[in-house]
Amino acid sequence: MKLYKIKKSKIDKNGLYAVRDIRKGTKIIEYKGKLISVRQSEIDPKFDNGKAIYLFKINKKYDLDGDFKFNTARLINHSCDPNCEVFGSGHKVWVYAMKNIKKGDELSYDYGFSYDDDYKNYPCKCGTNKCVGYIVREGSRWRIKNKKK
Repeated sequence: MKLYKIKKSKIDKNGLYAVRDIRKGTKIIEYKGKLISVRQSEIDPKFDNGKAIYLFKINKKYDLDGDFKFNTARLINHSCDPNCEVFGSGHKVWVYAMKNIKKGDELSYDYGFSYDDDYKNYPCKCGTNKCVGYIVREGSRWRIKNKKK
């Protein structure tokens, strides 16, 4: 039985929502896609950061292109206070509950974007108390907080 359903999101367009309570550590959904070379993801205009991309780094040689309708996990939005995390094993990527999730909660994870000159191109709309206004990985958010002071 699926643990989620697609619904309109308060964060961005559509999202995935828990259809029942989900316990911490539960494997929720596989992030599916096509295995491509890192080189291909660097040169293909499909992966231009000026538009939505669904790309996971698998290892030094491969990325996973998840921009396919069959990849329902692509609808999980970023949050600065996520309830899910993503782990890879081999060439597979899975989304797990990192805390207990209540029925009706939107599933989210930290997209892990780096802090660089482009961070202002990725505004965050998660609306949590921990939100810094941009989609930047947790370990780099302090830099944005310091700039705001």
